[in-house]
Amino acid sequence: MAETRYTDKDLKEFEALIQEKLQVARDNYGELQRALSHQDDNTTDDTSPTFKMMEDGSETMSREETAQLASRQEKFIRNLENAQLRIKNKTYGLCRVTGKLIPKARLRLVPHATMSIEAKNQQ
Repeated sequence: MAETRYTDKDLKEFEALIQEKLQVARDNYGELQRALSHQDDNTTDDTSPTFKMMEDGSETMSREETAQLASRQEKFIRNLENAQLRIKNKTYGLCRVTGKLIPKARLRLVPHATMSIEAKNQQ
């Protein structure tokens, strides 16, 4: 008979892995948020107008990239928190398409995965 869910021991292992990744992700997100809210001390106020314009454009692009990274990090955190809920509900590791268990190797690499590689390839 095929397994219908991971054992409590397996779930504890995944919970520890997710908690570790979540802590790192939250730390990274905090750094990105600080970078977005903090004005650099190295402004271009005392430089020539042409250089100032180029620097300001570069700074805007950098802030946009930082904002995108922060948005991705926020989504990653939400996905990890959702994985924690699935662990509590004992539905963690089940493919939402096929209903089969997602291989442990995949979950160790992508602990917030909700689909098996088989289901991903069918998309």
